[in-house]
Amino acid sequence: MAHKHGHVRDRIQFANAEDKQEFSKFPTKAGRRSLSRSISQSSTDSYSSAASYTDSSDDETSPRDKTQVNSHGSSEFCVKNIKQAEFGRREIEIAEQDMSALISLRKRAQGEKPLAGAKVVGCTHITAQTAVLIETLVALGAQCRWTACNIYSTQNEVAAALAETGVSVFAWKGESEDDFWWCIDRCVNAAGWQANMILDDGGDLTHWVYKKYPSVFKKVRGIVEESVTGVHRLYQLSKAGKLCVPAMNVNDSVTKQKFDNLYCCRESILDGLKRTTDIMFGGKQVVVCGYGEVGKGCCAALKALGAIVCITEIDPICALQACMDGFRVVKLSEVIRQMDVVITCTGNKNVVSREQLDRMKNGCIVCNMGHSNTEIDVASLRSPELTWERVRSQVDHIIWPDGKRVILLAEGRLLNLSCSTVPTFVLSITATTQALALIELFNAPEGRYKQDVYLLPKKMDEYVSSLHLPNFDAHLTELSDEQAKYMGLHKNGPFKPNYYRY
Repeated sequence: MAHKHGHVRDRIQFANAEDKQEFSKFPTKAGRRSLSRSISQSSTDSYSSAASYTDSSDDETSPRDKTQVNSHGSSEFCVKNIKQAEFGRREIEIAEQDMSALISLRKRAQGEKPLAGAKVVGCTHITAQTAVLIETLVALGAQCRWTACNIYSTQNEVAAALAETGVSVFAWKGESEDDFWWCIDRCVNAAGWQANMILDDGGDLTHWVYKKYPSVFKKVRGIVEESVTGVHRLYQLSKAGKLCVPAMNVNDSVTKQKFDNLYCCRESILDGLKRTTDIMFGGKQVVVCGYGEVGKGCCAALKALGAIVCITEIDPICALQACMDGFRVVKLSEVIRQMDVVITCTGNKNVVSREQLDRMKNGCIVCNMGHSNTEIDVASLRSPELTWERVRSQVDHIIWPDGKRVILLAEGRLLNLSCSTVPTFVLSITATTQALALIELFNAPEGRYKQDVYLLPKKMDEYVSSLHLPNFDAHLTELSDEQAKYMGLHKNGPFKPNYYRY
């Protein structure tokens, strides 16, 4: 199944068994991107989708060399420019309008303060949407220190707004490799303050604590991780017997999965293709490689606009689903000559080979919606006989000796994160899931969670969905006592067994 957010593999390749067993590899500066979820950076150019009010180059002094103070007299933060706080506040207020679930969680839980005493150290994208999450945690009683999991995605004005309210933020857009680790270190290593909860996106913060401050884990009650790679790293630690606190994998909770993969990609595939190529979809021949959640979302959107879509699949179950949804299931080599657009979403590697790229027709568009930049064999295109022409941001024409052009988007990296935006509503689902996972781990009685990786309890997954229903004025039917007894359910859920597939 294709995971929308797995593109981090193109930078943290687990080269061998030892690398897998522990976090022995640093990500490179070029591509420190996390997955969640959240607005990720999928190519190394700074991109416009999380368009920041300020450009990172407006002042060449490194934030590390400046002493800034917020209006409360505190200087326990490091951002680009604290004076941008007012603009950041506006961005956060706009994001709040589409994140009503977090706001209603604040209202419901503000009285009992379920995170009173929690000291959360967080490493995520710092955008208006994550600011709503951070301020929700503070409203529920937590103290927070925060840093960025990505060197490009920080909105400087949002970081300033958080610093102004008293959150210790260490992040700015366009950090260097050294800055990145310095910021994480400042977050963890604070005088008179020790974290007891970790919220991570990509596993870099967890890795740093393991490497530098293992004693911190004596106090930590749990780790919440929201990305494919971070979760993968946690499972590796667990397998090696090195995971010393419980961890919650929110990446694979049902609501987040469906929204990140199926519903988000259903919208962003068209968005990414339109922004980069202005293509008209009606009547176009399109092949989608992979019919998992991402593939299903892409195909539904393309079909609705009148494209003629066929599928490639290795899995007979997914292939049969594609047939029943009205798509032809083919081998790529059978149809490659006729295709106008080729989209990969398998999570695999070398799905589109050089031989197939050679056989494409002039003007064929090639892009990836799947795992990482390994799906299309881009490396094979960097050969002397082919000419690369950058047409606009994220669009390259690859020109063959006979004049044929193939249009490659985002250099084979994730199209929807490089060339379009992730809707705030999708990020609201992720952020609500993270908040509930923190509350669950922080308040769990001794012994409920052992030193292992857990999925969010189904009851909480249902609660995330129920908090989002008012957006649609949706009214749930309630079971009568008799019906609940007949089905063997509790009236308030959970409504499905753990093995149920949605």
